[in-house]
Amino acid sequence: MADDLGDEWWENQPAGAASSPGASGGEGGGDTEMTQQETAPGPALSKKVKPPKECFLIQPKETNEDATKTRKRKKKKITDILAKSEPKPGTPEDLQKLMKDYYSSSRSVIELEELTLPDSCFLKANDLTHSLSSYLKEVCPKWVKLRKSHSEKKSVLMLIICGSAIRAVELIRSMTAFKGDSKVMKLFAKHIKVQEQVKLLEKRVVHLGVGTPGRIKELIKQGGLHLNPLKFLIFDWNWRDQKLRRMMDIPEIRKEVFELLEMGVLSLCKTESLKLGLF
Repeated sequence: MADDLGDEWWENQPAGAASSPGASGGEGGGDTEMTQQETAPGPALSKKVKPPKECFLIQPKETNEDATKTRKRKKKKITDILAKSEPKPGTPEDLQKLMKDYYSSSRSVIELEELTLPDSCFLKANDLTHSLSSYLKEVCPKWVKLRKSHSEKKSVLMLIICGSAIRAVELIRSMTAFKGDSKVMKLFAKHIKVQEQVKLLEKRVVHLGVGTPGRIKELIKQGGLHLNPLKFLIFDWNWRDQKLRRMMDIPEIRKEVFELLEMGVLSLCKTESLKLGLF
């Protein structure tokens, strides 16, 4: 009967209480607790919130092409500034400074001093209020008398130097009021051969020559143009092209001008037989 009561008691126990009271402290109980801990859902682990990433813009390294583009942009800005700024008339000091800068790397200090021209060889500079005719009338009031006394061929009394053939044609048209009966000759390379110009200078008396420094240099080299009778040398100094460059701002023309000056012009200026003007 005791056995029957034991079985009855065992059957009436709730599930999970079948183990003996001391089993919870033994090895079997430990295994059960481990199993429950592994299988029982624990509190949800909070996900680590990543801090927002900071974005840094890395500037690419400047290449040679980028540097070139930057320089080009700067040139355009300079042009814009020149377009908005008021033009300043050229002065004899500007020409003297350009000469020293040009020859500074190839000449000694003494040679640079020899290039300095006396103030007396310069005509009054254009103050930007004159046309070419009015300027020439002011700096050469005795032109008519001088022209009538000139009879030497292969020479001119006045040279006007500019940067291009087109500009030379414009200047010839704008000096109608001054030239009168003077014989004017185009001294540039466009559509005109050197030999043709040499023949024309040999055949007739010319009072005024208007052209580019490169062609005038070539005529002097070939003996077609003599400088000794020359009385006036006028630079088209203040005129600017579409890029706002003056004649002396263009390296090729500047080089030819200084080479022309060394072909006898500087020595004539120092003897004061030749006058320089900046129009």
